[in-house]
Amino acid sequence: MKNQYSPQPIDTTGIMLPAQLESLIEEVSKNVHEVWAASRISQGWKYGKERDEKMKTHPCLVPYEELPEIEKEYDRNTAIGTLKLVIKFGYKIVK
Repeated sequence: MKNQYSPQPIDTTGIMLPAQLESLIEEVSKNVHEVWAASRISQGWKYGKERDEKMKTHPCLVPYEELPEIEKEYDRNTAIGTLKLVIKFGYKIVK
């Protein structure tokens, strides 16, 4: 049977994040990575130079600061999407 799932994320394209959230974006990005890494490690994964499903190794099981920029960008996109959604729902982000 074919998967009939059709993702329908909430449209946040019109939401602009204020410049003062730049540092928050980076902190949320780092935490996104930390949550992912903790989950993988709890499932028995460990660092390896290459991703290997069978051996459960992954090259991104390193501190956020050591990730390649392309991987950091993935985490930033997750953080930005989440913060935009919070604002779209009418919440204000105040320090």
